[in-house]
Amino acid sequence: METIDERMQMRKRQPIGVFDSGVGGISVLKELMRIMPEENYIYFGDSKHAPYGTKTLEEVRRLTFHNARLLLEEGAKGLVVACNTATSAAVRIMRSMYPSLPIVGIEPALKPAALQKEHPRVLVMATPMTVQQEKFGQLMRRYEKKADIYPLPCPGLMEFIEAGDLCSGQLHSFLRELLAPYLDRQLDSVVLGCTHYPFARGIIQEIVGDEVTIFDGGGGTAREMKRRLAAAGLLSDSNVHGWVKFENSLEAAGELALCRRLLEQEI
Repeated sequence: METIDERMQMRKRQPIGVFDSGVGGISVLKELMRIMPEENYIYFGDSKHAPYGTKTLEEVRRLTFHNARLLLEEGAKGLVVACNTATSAAVRIMRSMYPSLPIVGIEPALKPAALQKEHPRVLVMATPMTVQQEKFGQLMRRYEKKADIYPLPCPGLMEFIEAGDLCSGQLHSFLRELLAPYLDRQLDSVVLGCTHYPFARGIIQEIVGDEVTIFDGGGGTAREMKRRLAAAGLLSDSNVHGWVKFENSLEAAGELALCRRLLEQEI
């Protein structure tokens, strides 16, 4: 018969579940692996139903709860919702559904952008649903007296990343047209409010200029998951690098190959 200590040791070796509406959450997975390299990970990308950012609130919640159940059935000891849209729509409800489970979402990194200097000009790039959600509205109101904040819905941007297009001329043109109205506002920073967007970071930086600082929430999410796992006594005590397992709702070899490519991609 297993002792309590033996059961806890087994739980520590269970993987962290990470999911997104597609492959964008791999930008968060990279941060998790950097901060907790000894942990094991299962990454689930729901590319079949991407993008979430243009769906209804009810659809996003249904898909998010489904993804969580899939990862829990595979033994996940904690969940990272590596999708700004799903976080806004469902994380609070998920925490009430699984009160003892470490659950961490992601939100646009507006706080560090708004506090980087005295009253900066901050552009927040996000999906249409993220911009419309009350959670984002509350975040904006919290810092609106400290910064000039410009929310920019970016329908269509994540589809480039989902297609594996990280540097085409078409992507350059798309981003240049999207950002053009803000280039004369003397921006201090750009917040990447979707986990897909860091994979286009280089092009965005090129367009807005090197003097503009770019923020994303992946690092903060990874640190928060480490904190919550430590509080629950679930951090791995392994001294070797863990493993990563990729899964995707499209069940296509091409999607899994793209996941591995993005994991190796410099951001």
